Amino acid sequence: MHPVQLSQLPAEKKFAIRGEALLRRAEASPWVSYLESGRVALGVMDGNAMEHQLGVVEGPCWLEATAAVLNLPNVVDAIAETDVCLRRMPVAEFRQNLSELSAPVRDVLHDVAMAHRQQTELAVSRLAKDAEARCAEWLLRHAKVGEKGGMAVQLQERKRSIAAQLGIAPETLSRVLRHLRERSMISGSGRLLNLVDPKGLRSLAGV
Repeated sequence: MHPVQLSQLPAEKKFAIRGEALLRRAEASPWVSYLESGRVALGVMDGNAMEHQLGVVEGPCWLEATAAVLNLPNVVDAIAETDVCLRRMPVAEFRQNLSELSAPVRDVLHDVAMAHRQQTELAVSRLAKDAEARCAEWLLRHAKVGEKGGMAVQLQERKRSIAAQLGIAPETLSRVLRHLRERSMISGSGRLLNLVDPKGLRSLAGV
């Protein structure tokens, strides 16, 4: 949806003052917002303050529209760095407008949104989680259910490459995997890792 088109839709205008929280991670917002003017910081908040900042966006631009496209909760916190002006519309209405696009366009939009979401999740994970939590989250994301119902990860990449994705040293990844085995959360070695305790991994990952 082009920015110009938003002004032609029944979108509510909202003003926010500097320091006001605009989005909260893991919350499903009922609105999708277009930032008309002002500057907004994106990252991980602790209480009402930005603890880890991923970046800054300035209007005019969409504000975390990826979550609305995928119909998922917000992946970042957002706080106004200046006074801002937003136009926002209900997510259901936004998604209804998306459904009127041609199927090929919807497919491309979905794929781009998914790629952006995964990159942002990884960046947030690096900021907000320690090595064990990042590794647990990676294992859960890449796990597949086997014929007997168990979950396992088939490592398709070298550990050095996986460690780089997680923002840790290869030695740290090996140490974390060893600790997870010792705690009976995973088993196996080589290319196949069995997730013995998915619930414990989810708790460790904070998901």
